[in-house]
Amino acid sequence: MKLIEAARKAFAEKGYAAASMDDLTADAGLTRGALYHNFGDRRGLLAAVVDQIDTEMAARAKEIGAQATSDSQGLLAEGAAYIEMALNPEVQRIVLLDGPAVLGDPSQWPSQNSCLQVTRSTVEGLVARGVLKSLDRKPPPDG
Repeated sequence: MKLIEAARKAFAEKGYAAASMDDLTADAGLTRGALYHNFGDRRGLLAAVVDQIDTEMAARAKEIGAQATSDSQGLLAEGAAYIEMALNPEVQRIVLLDGPAVLGDPSQWPSQNSCLQVTRSTVEGLVARGVLKSLDRKPPPDG
């Protein structure tokens, strides 16, 4: 969607706080009404941009992991891919800086589930094939 593209560009270049909604709606050839109709408010637009970036990162990490020569190397490749993508200035500003400041705890973002699901799926596959050992998740008793 044009509005997400325009917002992504504006948020990456200027940051969420400095991005003018009038400028980005004009860049997209739309009105503020379109923004409010589709996203509720500018916070909702940021959430949509973060979701788009998270989805792209998850797909890229999965693609890179699938190219590895073994399952365990795939897991490492996925992790390295996430770190490499996090070094991108666009990701840093939108997802790592403005996202938490505006949207709150990233673990509560619906888009984070797609990123976590890629890693969870890989780990579960490694456990199922006996490459990794399953661990008991219960905390140790207080002693």
